[in-house]
Amino acid sequence: MTITEREATTPVQARAVTRAWWQAVRRHWFFLLVLTAGLVLRVLAQTAYRPALLYIDSVKYLEGSVATAPQGYQALIRLLEPAGGLALVAAVQHVFGLAMAVALYAVLLRRGAPRWVATLAAAPVLLDAYQLQLEQTIMPDVLFETMIAAGLVVLLWRPGPWPLAAGALVLGAAVTAREIGAVLIVPVVVFAALSVRGWRRRARRGLLAAGCFLLPVLGYLAGTLAVTGHVGMAGNGPSPQYGRAAAAADCVTLRLPADERALCPSPAQTLALGGIDGLLHNPRSPGHTVPVPPGLTRDEFLDRFAIAVFRQQPLRVASSVARDSVRLLAPVRTGDPQVTPIARWQFQDVYPVYPRRYSMAFLTRLAHAHGSGGDLVAVQPAASFLRTYQLGGGYTPGALYAVFLVAGVAGALRRRTELRVPCLLVTLAAVVLLVSSDAFEFSWRYQLPAVVLLPLAGALGVTAQIRAGLRGRASRSAAPSG
Repeated sequence: MTITEREATTPVQARAVTRAWWQAVRRHWFFLLVLTAGLVLRVLAQTAYRPALLYIDSVKYLEGSVATAPQGYQALIRLLEPAGGLALVAAVQHVFGLAMAVALYAVLLRRGAPRWVATLAAAPVLLDAYQLQLEQTIMPDVLFETMIAAGLVVLLWRPGPWPLAAGALVLGAAVTAREIGAVLIVPVVVFAALSVRGWRRRARRGLLAAGCFLLPVLGYLAGTLAVTGHVGMAGNGPSPQYGRAAAAADCVTLRLPADERALCPSPAQTLALGGIDGLLHNPRSPGHTVPVPPGLTRDEFLDRFAIAVFRQQPLRVASSVARDSVRLLAPVRTGDPQVTPIARWQFQDVYPVYPRRYSMAFLTRLAHAHGSGGDLVAVQPAASFLRTYQLGGGYTPGALYAVFLVAGVAGALRRRTELRVPCLLVTLAAVVLLVSSDAFEFSWRYQLPAVVLLPLAGALGVTAQIRAGLRGRASRSAAPSG
């Protein structure tokens, strides 16, 4: 080809590329519009709270050891901190939020979802202010959520042993960010077994999924054993199950040894302490103040009490967990003295601090020690705008979560559809993860994975119904008349 021919070809190629881009924009304009809104909100969050938001537990993840916090998130901090301090960590978490939305949209289109359905499924993670607030906060929840989304997208992208192994491996690695992720082995193994026919093939796929899921978990436990001499993911304080047991217990009918009786709080005492969170962490809680009998550690002492409640009053415990689990489906989000204050996960007009635990001076020194110059500030009017947006309904309503859940269950129960097992995977993952978190303690922070899991489950379920309806109309049209 001569130089003249190449010069003539270049404008033609440029016009073809421009035309292809414009066609893509026209096809996906709805999603791109919502994606742009999500990007703008993230720029506002990054601008409003500098360098990032610090929560009470942020100290654990910035300064903690292997024994006090899972190292998956700390590895991310150590990777990013030298290049840009805490502001870069928050910025990367915002990128994770955008990437999750794009991944959900792409996998739903690949699975045959209409573009409007895929866009509605991606909208919560893009627009939910509670998601934005935690993306701006130095906490492991967004990394955990991103790893779950990545693992599910790999599993759903295409069938086969290699995607199954890779997806299970990613979901297992999520346990190194938050230990509760270990429960996801259940939906992964169920998905693997039901994706093929024949009991032998199902057994092999189930073992493959379980082995790949457990590989990063066992590797992490081996590392902690080598470093600390103990096997475990992290320390969560004395007996985390004590809070749920104490909050649910009927102390009048509960049979306990005399030395454990004082561990059982009255309803008024539980309310005064602030529910489960206070029972676990307030220094005035019986779990902290009641003397430990000789020969026992405090963990063992509290565990004995919790086991007694679980054995004698299982229905009260189940009812307590169920009451907390349905909070996510409430029409509006309001504070409740029985749960962790919702204000902790809401944007504030000023930079939030926690004077009883950490002063502004302490948090400022902590930020400086981790590569962030300047003071911790809330910048107006961006901070006030985000707060108004969040409190004014800028979050996924509980009724919509309920619709997503029902659609996911309906898709999982529908026969003769290739989306039945994918619906089961995502819906079961949502239920298992959220209820397991609530079993210990309800917090709006722990509901964050619902922003990804329930919309994805619902979108798959709606797609299954739409495709089944289209097949039904096609078969009726093809049937001979008369």
